[in-house]
Amino acid sequence: MPVDPGSAREVDLALLIADLCGYTALTEAHGALHASEVALRFGRLAEASLEPGVRIVDCIGDDVLCAGPDLLAVVRTALHLRQAIQDQPNFLDVRTGIHHGRVVEREGRLFGSPINLVARVAGQAQGGQILCTEPVAHAVRGAGGLETRALGKKRFKNVAHRVAVFELTSAVAPKPASAVDPVCRMQVEVDRAAATIAYAGTTYRFCSLECSRIFAKAPELYVTGGGG
Repeated sequence: MPVDPGSAREVDLALLIADLCGYTALTEAHGALHASEVALRFGRLAEASLEPGVRIVDCIGDDVLCAGPDLLAVVRTALHLRQAIQDQPNFLDVRTGIHHGRVVEREGRLFGSPINLVARVAGQAQGGQILCTEPVAHAVRGAGGLETRALGKKRFKNVAHRVAVFELTSAVAPKPASAVDPVCRMQVEVDRAAATIAYAGTTYRFCSLECSRIFAKAPELYVTGGGG
């Protein structure tokens, strides 16, 4: 049965994609059951971080897509989510991308090139970073204590032109000093690490004795790469 094209509409929306860093490494180190618990907690944290007017469009595994008509509300959602993640003990870090564009909304889903672009921007971010495109940076600069830092123009797959990317920063309370477990990629508070190992002049900290044992068997597998 053909779908009524009248059910589709074009709309300008601010788009946010948040992605857990190191989810694959976490799954390999601690198993799919533990990883699924982390993913579900992430989804709940994302839902609790939503500003009025912002909704979760899709949540699959370690990715969440949010959207809303109010750009600043979407930015505040990103800040809330990052803080909520940082407040979690032994949790993965989050990387975030924000873009604003015209998309097609149909049957509760969103379609269009801005979805691809915001995903590429999120993929460019490091753990704890919130990156955005130039229209977003111009719109939020100076609002609510927000600052932007230009990172230059980036070339993204399936995007015809180079895209100016900015980092969004905000004055927040400093979090405890942390390190990344090289095995499972969890954030570990330095003074609460379950174990530490010195290797090649660097001290590595671990969320569990299990991860420290895995590292000790073959440290060279973990000191140069990162889980995705």
